[in-house]
Amino acid sequence: MPSQRVVETYEIKGYTQGTTYSIKYYASKALIAEAEIEAILAELNQSLSVYHDTSLISQFNQSKRGVVLDKHLKKVVNEAQKVAKASNGAFDITVFPLVEAWGFLGKPKQSLPDSLTVKKILKNVGYQQLILKKDSLIKSNPAVKIDVNGIAQGYSVDILADFLEQRGIKRYIVEIGGELRMKGKKPDGSYPKIGIEAPNLQETAFQKIIIPKKGAITTSGSYRKFVETKGLKQTHLIDTKTGYSIKSKNISVTVYAKTAMLADAYDNVLMGMDVAEALHFLKKHPELEAFFIYQQQGLLKDTATTGFYKLLAP
Repeated sequence: MPSQRVVETYEIKGYTQGTTYSIKYYASKALIAEAEIEAILAELNQSLSVYHDTSLISQFNQSKRGVVLDKHLKKVVNEAQKVAKASNGAFDITVFPLVEAWGFLGKPKQSLPDSLTVKKILKNVGYQQLILKKDSLIKSNPAVKIDVNGIAQGYSVDILADFLEQRGIKRYIVEIGGELRMKGKKPDGSYPKIGIEAPNLQETAFQKIIIPKKGAITTSGSYRKFVETKGLKQTHLIDTKTGYSIKSKNISVTVYAKTAMLADAYDNVLMGMDVAEALHFLKKHPELEAFFIYQQQGLLKDTATTGFYKLLAP
């Protein structure tokens, strides 16, 4: 009888998009090199990163009219516009000037915007001011700038996962900044367990443990990134209709979907909704399952869609 191949665990870790990444896969031999992963991530940064002055997205933001898109920015903008329409603008990549004004682009602000400044900025915000025409992205207003951070990490996870699949890897976990996509069993025959972080900044604890056999998991939360102005917390999750933080009792929303890009976009959308409204919205989107941690009368509570409960570890 032929001897069974021993399945090993291979891991590649690094830093990208202002956070860490990790690729873990199970195979009988090493099938990818760290240099290949780094090259893919560098290509993604050169397309999607607002932190790189020479990236394609920065070229668009600096332009008066628009740019010819590469395959990455085209796919991300196309999906972002679909989500914007489906969510009635709750997800909107033209949020860049607001993100910048509130100091969430890595550059500390000497002073935060007043209501008059916010009102002026809002004239340059709105996904309807973007026009996708063949391979070009055009702005109807020269002052429009985009930020795809709400979807780019998920998209990057998908690109890496697809690369693994192309190399014949069928059992893996790809993670960037907590957004992940997985498939298959570990060498011991069990499926990986994924912990959903409890909103406690003092210690790492999990609110729930899930065991998805495949698919993507992403989380959006309001308890880590924020600035304070006049005693009020302004989170990085900004309502493009008001120019201020979304008003929500949700502390975090975790979304399960087929792709990380889809989950990543919609976790932001659901964060801005009341739980009842979000659950109603999800009934129209069977491609998504979600888990909510929220506050009610000072108490921390959680709930989820029926499909998400099925993922919970016994």
